Amino acid sequence: MNANELIERYASGEINFSGQELKGINLFGADLVRINLAQADLRSANLIFAYLNRAQLHKANLSSTKLSGANLTQADLRETKLHDADLHGAILQGADLRSADLRLANLLDANLIDADLRNANLSGANLTGVCLRGANLRQEQKEYVANLRSTRLFQADLRGANMAGVDLSGADLRCANLIEVNLRGANLSGANLSEANLSDAFLSDANLDRAILRETNLSNAKLERVLLNEADLTRANLSDAIAPDSKLTKANLSYANLTKARMNRVDFSRANLLGALLIDSSLIEGFLARTNLTNANLENANLFKAEISSANLTGATLRGATMPDGSINS
Repeated sequence: MNANELIERYASGEINFSGQELKGINLFGADLVRINLAQADLRSANLIFAYLNRAQLHKANLSSTKLSGANLTQADLRETKLHDADLHGAILQGADLRSADLRLANLLDANLIDADLRNANLSGANLTGVCLRGANLRQEQKEYVANLRSTRLFQADLRGANMAGVDLSGADLRCANLIEVNLRGANLSGANLSEANLSDAFLSDANLDRAILRETNLSNAKLERVLLNEADLTRANLSDAIAPDSKLTKANLSYANLTKARMNRVDFSRANLLGALLIDSSLIEGFLARTNLTNANLENANLFKAEISSANLTGATLRGATMPDGSINS
């Protein structure tokens, strides 16, 4: 079937084109609202600026398809093959992309507000500047988790997105907006989150081992039991963060702001907190073996029952701090 025939049949009221062989078809700017293209072969098709609002594309093959600027609002893209597709600037607001294959897809500046991406495979995709506000990528069970390994999410807007349990290992999240995002149990090992905004984010039980969080905003973030071993948190803002039982062995927190952070039972062994601000922080029963606290400010910090016997406190300020034995340092 060629483009003219499809458009004529659609204009006459026909909308069911499921299973059709449409490889390479040119439907640039076509008005195909509510069309049914489920299981259709649209490989390498031209759908630039096409109107596909509420289109049925379940299990369709759209690999290497050109969809830049296309409107796919509330479209059904479950289990759709979109690997290597160009979705630059596409509108996918409220779209159902569960189990879709988006490997190596270009989603630069795409709109995925309120989209359902559970179990979608986005590994290697370009999500620079993408808007994922309110999107659902939540892991519901172990085999049902979105894959965003090594994905480029530079400057992406993910505010309030549900990404619990998502695999973001090695992802590029520099300068991303992650305010109030849910990343409980997510895998962010080796991810780059430099200058990202994670204020008020939920990261409990997340894995951030070896992640880069230079100048990242984690103020008021929930970090219970988080893994940050060997992570780079240079000049990060963790003021008012809640991080009991967190693991930061060999982490670099030089000049980080941990003012009023609640980090009881934290493991800072061999961590670097050179010049860090720990004013009014709670480190009760913390493990600070061989921790570098040179020139750190621990004014009014609570170190009750903390292990600091081998910590380097050269030049550190401990005025008003509660020491491990319960005494107040004058």
